[in-house]
Amino acid sequence: MANAQWFLLLGGILLARGATASLLARLPVTPAIIYLAVGLLVGPTVLNVFHFNPLKQSELLETLTEVVVLISLFSAGVKMPVPVSFARWRAPILLATVSMTVTVGMVAAFAFYVFDLPLGAGILLGAILAPTDPVLATDVQIRHPGDDDQLRYTLTCEAGMNDGSAFPFVMLGLGLLGLHEVGEFGLRWVLFDVLWATFAGIAIGVLSGAALAHMAWKLRRHAPEHKLMDDFLGLGLIGVVYGLSVLAGAWGFLAVFFAAVALRQTELKLAGAGPGIPQPQASQRIELESASAGADNEPPLTVSEGSLVFKEHLERLSELTLILLVGGTLFLDSWSWRAVGLALFLFLVARPVSVLIGLLVTRMSWKIRGMVGWFGVRGIGSLYYLMYAIQHGIQEDLALELIQLTLIVVALSILVHGTSVKPLMGLFWRHSRNLPEP
Repeated sequence: MANAQWFLLLGGILLARGATASLLARLPVTPAIIYLAVGLLVGPTVLNVFHFNPLKQSELLETLTEVVVLISLFSAGVKMPVPVSFARWRAPILLATVSMTVTVGMVAAFAFYVFDLPLGAGILLGAILAPTDPVLATDVQIRHPGDDDQLRYTLTCEAGMNDGSAFPFVMLGLGLLGLHEVGEFGLRWVLFDVLWATFAGIAIGVLSGAALAHMAWKLRRHAPEHKLMDDFLGLGLIGVVYGLSVLAGAWGFLAVFFAAVALRQTELKLAGAGPGIPQPQASQRIELESASAGADNEPPLTVSEGSLVFKEHLERLSELTLILLVGGTLFLDSWSWRAVGLALFLFLVARPVSVLIGLLVTRMSWKIRGMVGWFGVRGIGSLYYLMYAIQHGIQEDLALELIQLTLIVVALSILVHGTSVKPLMGLFWRHSRNLPEP
């Protein structure tokens, strides 16, 4: 596919998306389904205008998905309600640890006994598919800072953490395949890949986010004429935190998410905001900032909120591009019974069972547990882990099988969860509050 055709395709989709935004909002499907359908149409499934080969382009796709996940994790982190408390964070932590482990174990067992894959490959496949996605799950995530709905908060916080908590299992799978050092009896894996990488990532993120919040607060307080570019500050924080984490051998996804959380929490604490003070939605924030800029030329109050709108635009553009590529990788014979069976097992068995086990010790209502158990959206994060494994040298035949299984699971997740999210969320809100969804 020539560059001119790519520009025409992407430009046409962007024009159509921008012109039909209100129409798409009323449709019972998500925009990701539209992007996937276009990808299937122009890809080898129908017209065969282009074909994206993820095996040959694994390095490029790894970088693209890595950047997209980082931006999405930052956006999720700055939307976390204030203040942080163990009672509020307990359920997401259990989902990102206990439920994550159970899901990896169930998928690994399924792959080992049903697909006859090696144990290391099964664990790697489980780690690729276990994390829920912060990019494609926007319809069931927190919509703006100050949105304290328990269901949205739980799914958003889980997606923010489990994109990092899946990494130890990726390394364990690679280790059992002989591609990563796990040490005798797995001791090195436990000490470095689990304990050090996790806690160091969280520490780097929290310290960096808090430091940027204090710096921005002092600049705005003591130099009122000094303007800050919040978009650049947000992107810079992502880059610095991720770079430091990689150099320190820590999980950068966790670090970026917690950097965003710490940035938001610290800024509101410095500004004297509390849990009882309502926060404006992002769209309202733009209007307020535009009005104030015209009158007093005042900068945004916080880096987190000032950079959020730009990050969400990047998310939408990235989602369009990557889902289009997913559609452009699939052939008709990609839809094997093995791949479809794995997806059904993941959606109908592994995810609900793991959520039930993870939330046993909580007081969360059964309605919310059921919704959390269903909306385990798989997407861009799974593609990143898959490309990461390929770049670490897994055999080509195993790589091809993992590519087929993962892409079908992601495509089915887009279709199944994308068609069910609006009716199920509407039903949930009517039964929960007897009010229309806000």
